[in-house]
Amino acid sequence: MTKNNLLYALALQNVSKIGDITAKKLIQHCGSAEAVLKEKKNNLLKIDGIGSILIGDLFSKHHLIEAEQELKFISNNNIVCHYFTDEDYPEKLKHCVDGPIVLFQSGQVNLNKQRIISIVGTRKITTHGIAVCEKLVEELAPFNPVIVSGLAYGTDITAQKAALKHNLQTIGCLAHGLNQVYPKVHKKYVVDIERYGGFLTDFWSTAEFDRNNFLKRNRIIAGLSEATIVIESAEKGGSLVTADIANSYNREVFAVPGRITDSQSVGCNNLIKHQRAHVLSKPADIPYILNWDIESEKMPIQKKLFVELDADEKVIYNFLKDNGKELLDMIALKCDMPTFRIASLLLNMELKGVIRPLPGKQFEVI
Repeated sequence: MTKNNLLYALALQNVSKIGDITAKKLIQHCGSAEAVLKEKKNNLLKIDGIGSILIGDLFSKHHLIEAEQELKFISNNNIVCHYFTDEDYPEKLKHCVDGPIVLFQSGQVNLNKQRIISIVGTRKITTHGIAVCEKLVEELAPFNPVIVSGLAYGTDITAQKAALKHNLQTIGCLAHGLNQVYPKVHKKYVVDIERYGGFLTDFWSTAEFDRNNFLKRNRIIAGLSEATIVIESAEKGGSLVTADIANSYNREVFAVPGRITDSQSVGCNNLIKHQRAHVLSKPADIPYILNWDIESEKMPIQKKLFVELDADEKVIYNFLKDNGKELLDMIALKCDMPTFRIASLLLNMELKGVIRPLPGKQFEVI
């Protein structure tokens, strides 16, 4: 995008009461961020859902002034900016309604990778959690995935260090501007991470550090990836928020189960119990569920012959055969069965070799 377009996009991003969803609606209506800021207030008020309080501060001159200052920081520090309508904007993030209108990047991030996964979890990771995380990255290394996390203590940095060890690209999503690193002790990893990947954020260099920023940051972690993996989590925690966001984006979620007596396994166990995540019992579960299997890419899958299906399985099979790949919830709706029943039947049919799972909780007949 041009420097002028970026300036107005930044100015619009700077309006406190206008979030990314509203900003996109305004841009779609007016044609560009510049057109939004130059449009008459009365015309904007005619847009469904746009009120005077929401755009009350939109026309303040300080937004352009502050945008010019941020533009200088971007230029002086070789920051790459991704506008939400540009081709270089992360493809998976384009499908997230609340994805940032402008995303800032440092380092050598390659956003065209198909295999992008997020690994998150507690800051108080156990020795068992560390071993699981390192083993997971090691065994996934042949598939060359991009490892996304948040550079935080515990699980995040464990995953990103493991990615560096195996020469995998890793992306740190930050809850602040690219002018700082938090926690400061992780500054020593910046050079290596930028060599093998880099950092992404939608926060300006002037943004004040606020713990609430972590929750906003989590949507980018979930949105960039086709799957989010929770290694360990207490009953409440930011990684569970990331898992919820990933589910809302219709992405796959995996959780490592743990003993019921372990406080840092409660969150993962609950995700599995409430069918909000796949059980991650071994690293091979990831490429299997996500259809990464190298051999299956080389050889066509053949449907088993003479498979016996019960009455409900036949209903599902015929529906998928007639309609092609379909979402789990839609299968339940169209086949008039509860979701938990559909999930169980689909697993049985998968084991029988008549259907296969696809990314995004979709299924198709083989």
